[in-house]
Amino acid sequence: MSLSRKDKPLYLQIRDILKDRILHGVYPLGENIPSEPQLEQEFSVSKITVRGAIQELVQEGYLEKGSGKGTKVIRNKAASKLSKWKHFTEILVEEGHRINKQWLRAEMLRNEVGTELHMLFGDLCLKLERVYYLNDHPYIYYTHYLAIVIDDLELSDLNARSLYELLQEHNITLDKLRDEFSVAVPPVEAEEILQLGSKGMPLLKRSRYSYDELGKVKEFSIGFYNTELQKYIVNYDV
Repeated sequence: MSLSRKDKPLYLQIRDILKDRILHGVYPLGENIPSEPQLEQEFSVSKITVRGAIQELVQEGYLEKGSGKGTKVIRNKAASKLSKWKHFTEILVEEGHRINKQWLRAEMLRNEVGTELHMLFGDLCLKLERVYYLNDHPYIYYTHYLAIVIDDLELSDLNARSLYELLQEHNITLDKLRDEFSVAVPPVEAEEILQLGSKGMPLLKRSRYSYDELGKVKEFSIGFYNTELQKYIVNYDV
């Protein structure tokens, strides 16, 4: 996997990629992650860089190093600053599923006057597209719009960074999220990416608005879920 040389230090990029794999079940709880030589080969970096990434995850409580026994995953949950409820993907991972994400496109978008995007972000916003795979099957298609202007962003720069990490890097702090659910026919592109059996099939549509402390929308996302593959789940603790 290629890393961005213009981004943050390589060991931190690898830390984020490994953490993302842990949180999405690629490296299951209680099992070892790949060995240091395997990671050195995958990322084309030195032993010191890999060890720095692993040490970060040990300090954060995700990994445990055992003498001669490899490095084991001991935690696969991330603390959310915005909600005490578990994320949907976190629930799926706990149930034994594996989640992978793939970035499809990244571009600066010029918003037409009078559209919702123009009302939310003004003339420009960053548009990102990605697909989530559930046990290697395309499951969720997402389009994200962010209140960020980046002229030279490439998909390789994103790696395993979350949207919220990207916002934080641009000094944007979120204070509130709003989710709206409906049923709608997805765009043709989404139908093809999700490999739907029939055209025009309505899917669960999730629209998410993320606000800063001043009440301004800093992220707007639209996701289409193939619930025939897996139902959307919300768990509540009482």
